Amino acid sequence: QVQLVESGGGLMQAGGSLRLSCTASGRTINIYPMGWFRQAPGKEREFVATINWNGGVTYYADSVKGRFTISRDNARNTAYLQMNSLKPEDTAVYYCAADLREPSIESLIRVKVYEYDTWGQGTQVTVSS
Repeated sequence: QVQLVESGGGLMQAGGSLRLSCTASGRTINIYPMGWFRQAPGKEREFVATINWNGGVTYYADSVKGRFTISRDNARNTAYLQMNSLKPEDTAVYYCAADLREPSIESLIRVKVYEYDTWGQGTQVTVSS
């Protein structure tokens, strides 16, 4: 049984930075694509960023492009989301996800909620104006 555990959320003023971490236990995730999503109150869960197995391919939502950076350290079984120039509209619960259905040592990335089968419990990010 794989568990994904997010950490690093908190309260930050607009313009500040936070780094989220997502550590997997129970299984190696270094040959699977991973992603970050977020969900604000009353809204659907939305895509934020995704990364392929070795970090060579990344893709971002337009709303975070140029401000957020996704990365991974396969030796630590961990993915990261560096968030800079935070805005109040970034306030949400942030979830990491992994697509563990099939290993892929290619450029595979995933951008849809239904394409991921393993999720963390989420970490709250609140940005004040």
